[in-house]
Amino acid sequence: MTTIIGDKLSNIPWQDKPAGINAPVWRYNANPIIERNAIPNSNSVFNSAVIPFKDGFAGVFRCDSKSVSMDIFAGFSEDGVNWKINHEPIVFQGDPEIITREYRYDPRVCKIDDRYYISWCNGYHGPTIGLAYTFDFQTFHQLENAFLPYNRNGVLFPRKIGSHYAMLSRPSDTGHTPFGDIFYSESPDLTFWGKHRYVMGTVNGDASAWQSKKIGPGPIPIETDKGWLLIYHGVINTCNGFVYRMGCALLDLDEPWKVKARSRNYILGPETLYECVGDVPNVTFPCAALTDSATGRIAIYYGCADTVTGLAFTTVDELLEYMEEFPLKAEV
Repeated sequence: MTTIIGDKLSNIPWQDKPAGINAPVWRYNANPIIERNAIPNSNSVFNSAVIPFKDGFAGVFRCDSKSVSMDIFAGFSEDGVNWKINHEPIVFQGDPEIITREYRYDPRVCKIDDRYYISWCNGYHGPTIGLAYTFDFQTFHQLENAFLPYNRNGVLFPRKIGSHYAMLSRPSDTGHTPFGDIFYSESPDLTFWGKHRYVMGTVNGDASAWQSKKIGPGPIPIETDKGWLLIYHGVINTCNGFVYRMGCALLDLDEPWKVKARSRNYILGPETLYECVGDVPNVTFPCAALTDSATGRIAIYYGCADTVTGLAFTTVDELLEYMEEFPLKAEV
C-alpha cells in the first residue's frame, strides 16, 4: 500500500471502477463535465486546473473565445463536477510590462502555504511560464515570468524541495513544438530560477511509442511515501497527426529530477467521441488532480480534443501497481 502525503478530501468527486475495466484509469460516466459553450463567448473549455477551496472547489479554466483567442478564467464548484465559470477573463495586478497580454493558456493551480499559485503558458515574445498568486480567486497578483521564451507546461511542486520552490517544465520552440522533454528547476523566491536538471525525455523506437514525439508534466506532482507521483502527457506523431495520451512516473522525494519508476504503457488515451473529435482530435491532456489521503483516491481533470473538459478516476495504488506491471526499464 502507498500513502498519499496531504490532506483528506472527503468530498472528492468519485465513481467506483466499473467491472470489466482493464485499465488503471476510468472515465466519469457523465463526461464531458464542461461543454465547449460553458460561458457565452467560449468556443471551447479545456486544459484547465481545479483545487479544493473553502467547502468546495475553485479553478482556472482555459476558455478559447469565439474569435479563438486564448485566455484563462476563474470558476467555482460545490461538487467538483458542476462548474460556474466567470464570463470575463482573469485581470492580473502587477508590473504593467509583465501583465500585458499576448495570450494565456493551459493553467495549473498549486496551493503553497497560505496562497494559491497559478502557472500557465504566457505569451511574452513567445511562449513562456507565467506565474501569479491569489488568496480568494477574485484578485490575482502576477509575478515575473519564470523563464525566457520558449517554454510550456510549468508545474509547481506543492511544497519546497529543501529550501527552494521547485517546478517542472517543458522547454519548447515558438511553434507547435515537434519535440519536448521534462526538466526540473528551483528558485529561492519565485523570481530567479536555476539549478536546471533533466528529468526524463521521449522514448525512441517502439519500446513505448505513445510518448515518442514529446512529453510534458501534467497535474501538480502528488507526494506519496514512496516518491512524487507524476501524471504527464506523451505524444506520438502518426499519419493522422499528433495523438496525446497520459502516462505516470515516480520521482525521488528529495531529488525529483531522479526517476524511480515509469510506465511504458499509457494510462489513458483518446477513445471516446469527445476525446477523438473536436478542434484538435485525439487529445487527452491532464492539467489537474484532486487527491484524498484517507482513501488514496485521485480525480483527474483533463482536456478532451482541445474542446471540452473530462473527469477520470484512479487511485495511487492502481498507478504504482501499473508501473510495476508494465515498467519502462530504460529510455531508448
